[in-house]
Amino acid sequence: MLLKNKKYIKFTNQKLIPFIIKCIEQNMIKFKSIFIILVIIPLIVSSITYSQDPLIPFRTGKAPVIDGRLDDMVWKRAPSVTGFKTWTPDYGIDMAEKTIVYLAYDSENMYFAFRCFDSHPDKIKTSITSRDNIRADDWVCINLDSFYDQQSLYAFYINPLGIQADSRYTGGHEDQSIDFVWYSKGRIDSKGYTIEIKIPFKSIRFANKNPVKMGVIFERRISRRSEQGTYPPLSPEQADAWLVQTKPMIFYNVKQYKLFELLPAFTTSEKSTQNLGKLISEGRKRDISLTTKYGITSDLTLDATYNPDFSQVEADAGQVDVNLRYDLFFPEKRPFFLEGRENFKIAGISMGDPIQSIVHTRMIVNPLLGIKLSGKIGNKNTVASINAVDELYNNKNEKYAYFSIFRFKRALTKDSYIGGIYTGRDLKNSYNRVAGIDGRLRINKSSIFRYHSIVSLNKENENAPKAGGHALSLKYVYNTRRFFINLGIIDISSKFHTESGYITRTGISRATASFSPKFYPESKVIKRVTPSIFIAQTKDKLSNLYEYFNTLLLRLTIIRSSDITLSYSHSSEIFLSKKFNTSGLRISGNSQFTKKIFFKISFRNGKSIRYSTNPYQGRGNSAFAALIYQPSDKLNANVSFTYSDFYRESDSKKIYDYKIIRQKF
Repeated sequence: MLLKNKKYIKFTNQKLIPFIIKCIEQNMIKFKSIFIILVIIPLIVSSITYSQDPLIPFRTGKAPVIDGRLDDMVWKRAPSVTGFKTWTPDYGIDMAEKTIVYLAYDSENMYFAFRCFDSHPDKIKTSITSRDNIRADDWVCINLDSFYDQQSLYAFYINPLGIQADSRYTGGHEDQSIDFVWYSKGRIDSKGYTIEIKIPFKSIRFANKNPVKMGVIFERRISRRSEQGTYPPLSPEQADAWLVQTKPMIFYNVKQYKLFELLPAFTTSEKSTQNLGKLISEGRKRDISLTTKYGITSDLTLDATYNPDFSQVEADAGQVDVNLRYDLFFPEKRPFFLEGRENFKIAGISMGDPIQSIVHTRMIVNPLLGIKLSGKIGNKNTVASINAVDELYNNKNEKYAYFSIFRFKRALTKDSYIGGIYTGRDLKNSYNRVAGIDGRLRINKSSIFRYHSIVSLNKENENAPKAGGHALSLKYVYNTRRFFINLGIIDISSKFHTESGYITRTGISRATASFSPKFYPESKVIKRVTPSIFIAQTKDKLSNLYEYFNTLLLRLTIIRSSDITLSYSHSSEIFLSKKFNTSGLRISGNSQFTKKIFFKISFRNGKSIRYSTNPYQGRGNSAFAALIYQPSDKLNANVSFTYSDFYRESDSKKIYDYKIIRQKF
């Protein structure tokens, strides 16, 4: 229906999604036509924006001392909010314990204080631990949409002793590897606990305006009750659509920063080899590196690095690396690539999809030079780019590979957007180039449509012909308090290729559907029951064979932050043009059994494949167990065990078993 004021055209999800799917099934829309349609639809579909009364923090002339005590004069004058309501395990219920949040600021910092009441202070779950390791504790969180554009959130988590965790949330994905500079302190007392937080404006990106308008959702978790709540309350119709449910918050006369950092470094190393019982030096190596950051505006940042030193980056966690169909995935941990990397995520990707990322910066293995731009241009345009020179190992003909990555996103109404992406890896006589569009479209309060349409062009050497391919994904998600529905279509050609991303499989067409009703029994132990049905049908284009993955799952959410999941999959898989049985049973669970003991277990038994040049049917087991013992707030022990085995089905011969034990104190 076209309104007279022409503000928007309204489509219903009952008509739009079935129409697109029908056209694809009947081959009415070719790939090039789909590419055009996915550009046009987001520009004509929108929804109504409702205004809210904003929060206006108290502007203070004297900053509070961040010590966890709410005895500063600023907190007596600052406005406060309360009335937290749950969103886990159910929506809209008053939290069992009262929470009050106070808000203040000055020209350089935001200040927040939490008074978290607890009728049993001795049962508060907390720890003195490393940063980003507090998710099992009680905590509070400030979810901050610093541009108030409903596209992304900063999340600042603090446990009752002031230990921090932080993340960036965008497009349904939360990146917990990012660290920001901010300050917090917490204290436990006879009423519960108190927390003070200082967030410098220069640590985040925000609009270059006066006043500055942001969006916020305050959150609290009570571990032993399996309870999380927010202010403002999350709507049962919109479920966990955080980006469209923030409360506006206004700051006046904030100092606008032009950030500048210069970090030189000098490293020296010596390598020795053993020869006849003696260590023989192979010589010393000295390196100079330089990293700089320049804030072009408060919302646009330029980073550059020369010969960066990544020697202090945390090592990758151990993974079972035997009998794999595709390479292991290792997350990015290098600081230069972390900030702004959420901008490179594309829509239409879900867990388990063959395409996990179009930009995976771990593919830039040994950068000699890197330049990165990330931030906002105007109110609605997000830009990001990476240009890097990568030194190659064991390549006699080529010394460097040149990476060029560009990303653009245009914000639409609410959390909708349309975007474009380009990646290129160029050598002297070969290249790989990938380009396409993606988008996220909110159809109504409960429904999201996500998509991407991407093409690749590859040339392996100067004598090889060019090879092109495509990847298409259409996803529809409906999520409320009562139901979760997910429908999807994926098509990836056999010649689609990217050397800047992470892909597990090409040459397939796949249709998926899942349905999960949610039940909330009146029980003191079981808080939510979620049965699920998941169906996936895949055509392997190389063999023209079909595989299936049909799963029945039951998940129980119970007290003490506990979950139990039972699932059975009736499934098959095509590998090297042969069809194999991969059906199996999986059991998993985790629980904060007591304040001192947390455990997590998972076990799978079923059919599997021996991935080799001559594959064969097998069966096997895989298991994982972790135990955290915390005798006090200042001490904990962490032990984990990973196991995998494989038996050939024809003669029951054990081919391998694999164990990894990790301990941390």
